[in-house]
Amino acid sequence: MLRIEGLTKTYKTGDKALSDVSFEAPQGQVIGLIGPSGAGKSTLIRCINRLVEPSSGAVWLNDINLAALRTGELRRARRRIGMIFQEYALVERLTVMENVLSGRLGYVGFWRSFTRRYPGADIANAYRLLDRVGLMAHADKRADALSGGQRQRVGIARALAQDPELLLIDEPTASLDPKTSRQIMRLIVEICRERTLPAIINIHDVVLAQQFSDRIIGLQSGRMVFDGPPSGLTEAVLTQIYGEEDWTAMRKGASDEADAEAEEKAQTEQMLRAL
Repeated sequence: MLRIEGLTKTYKTGDKALSDVSFEAPQGQVIGLIGPSGAGKSTLIRCINRLVEPSSGAVWLNDINLAALRTGELRRARRRIGMIFQEYALVERLTVMENVLSGRLGYVGFWRSFTRRYPGADIANAYRLLDRVGLMAHADKRADALSGGQRQRVGIARALAQDPELLLIDEPTASLDPKTSRQIMRLIVEICRERTLPAIINIHDVVLAQQFSDRIIGLQSGRMVFDGPPSGLTEAVLTQIYGEEDWTAMRKGASDEADAEAEEKAQTEQMLRAL
């Protein structure tokens, strides 16, 4: 379980990116983190694993307060946190398999990782993960030969290779088309269910957040202004978080896209049955 207590981030300029943020993320729960640009979503994600240093507060991952750890202890603790990035953060010249195995860098020695001599168990697990994310046939391809959706799947497999206790996911669909975005979100949710992993997903697409999250946290100017089920995101709440917008039209457009995808899938299945 992740437990955040009074997390605050104030920059040297005096600007406050986060103000007294507190919540818990139980095992297996997928939390959609929403809010306008500059609301503090990415800062919150990065304060949890201390890519950004919080000014005050506590971040408990089970029995460890991550905010209080020194450098060596923090390095070991970060192995327990899988991070999935918006821009994939892959090594383009390496193969898909090598990128997935890089998730084990925190566990193997320097020379073993430098020479890419990973233990057999790690390699076997990487193959299982590639199979799970639908990329087994691409194991030996260079990362720069993949589509955006495939690269994001590599990023998911790499994070899982760490055997994490928590997933932090920063804008996983920002560079993807609507259909691929739903596929990636569906995959993330399925994996969290299978492994009872808590996940916090910083996501700009409100409709996707509602469709795939168990719970929504809304940030506005660094403060939590909503914490509840997706069904609780009424037009009044969305207006409080984002300001005035035609939320009905936005939801209808997203619903039409989802219906078109479902119809396409049904037609494909019907064709396959006819063969």
